[in-house]
Amino acid sequence: MRKLVIDTGVLYAAMDRSDAAHRSCRELLEGTDRARVLPAPILPEVDYFVSRHLGAGAMCALLADIRRGVFVVEDLAAPDYERVAQIIDRYADADVGFVDAAVLAVAERLDEDCVATLDRRHFGLLRPRHRESLTLLP
Repeated sequence: MRKLVIDTGVLYAAMDRSDAAHRSCRELLEGTDRARVLPAPILPEVDYFVSRHLGAGAMCALLADIRRGVFVVEDLAAPDYERVAQIIDRYADADVGFVDAAVLAVAERLDEDCVATLDRRHFGLLRPRHRESLTLLP
């Protein structure tokens, strides 16, 4: 089964009804026939935004979705850390950080072509090593 690798912004926007991208992100996550993959490094970012704006109940609901299999959390494998470092170094001038680099590293390792992200500034620059480009959704 193909997978959709999900970045922080899409997951948060799907949770926050007041977010301008809420509808498109929620429709994407609910309507995809792909497995929904959350790279583990996005979870602290999501928790930060959720705790500031939505409260503990929203994070508990996300964790319940993870437990039910709505989302699959993908931990970084040992080789991913080397790839993350390469990405951070290569795109240092663009201020690409650990989480974005980890999302790309996971997409590469899983040989996936789609990343769900609102961060076009960074992901529009990133060039995966496993294919010519990524499809960025929504």
